[in-house]
Amino acid sequence: MEMVLADPQGITRMGLMYLLHEMGQDSPRYVEDKAGLIERLKESPAEIIILDYNLFDFNDANEMFILSQRFSKTLWLLFSEELSVEFMKMVMLNGQQFSIIMKDSPLSEIREALRFVMHGKRFICQHAMEMLLEEQSSDSHPEMVNLTKTEQEILKDIALGMTTKEIAAKRFSSFHTVNTHRKNIFRKLGVNNVHEATKYALRAGLVDAAEYYI
Repeated sequence: MEMVLADPQGITRMGLMYLLHEMGQDSPRYVEDKAGLIERLKESPAEIIILDYNLFDFNDANEMFILSQRFSKTLWLLFSEELSVEFMKMVMLNGQQFSIIMKDSPLSEIREALRFVMHGKRFICQHAMEMLLEEQSSDSHPEMVNLTKTEQEILKDIALGMTTKEIAAKRFSSFHTVNTHRKNIFRKLGVNNVHEATKYALRAGLVDAAEYYI
């Protein structure tokens, strides 16, 4: 997978190019704006985008998420001075394509983030992890819904990204049985999709934040 730099800061691009050269990546591409990025992804959809979201010309986060769904083989390393906790929560809920590293992170951690994404793995830097965990610890637990033990286990698997088919195989159950549990869970929680169910699982402590965000 080739690297594409989507960061208008010249000094940042030069620094990244130096690090990538150290790691054997000698020719990262550069795009100046959203239109250029889309054209690049049309040509080569399986790439790694190193993006400063705050400095790029996305109107909002949804534009970025829609683009990530359209080009589902693309990996994104968000590399910014500062990202809000709410934004990072949305990023985490939008799949394994996104990694986060801050520009004030030590060089060793930035190198580690680059290595992770080169191998197709998600990376969340220490600073971002601390912000997310601190936010979770300050949230009050929601009113608990009466889920059975089986429903709690299936909800946890759903929150960790497993499909109904994968959960059925893990539990030695039929697809139909797990799908019925899934519908009952959603009905009890009053939610309509996986993102909302996952938020409940995190707030209720059914899923450990460190386990989820890795």
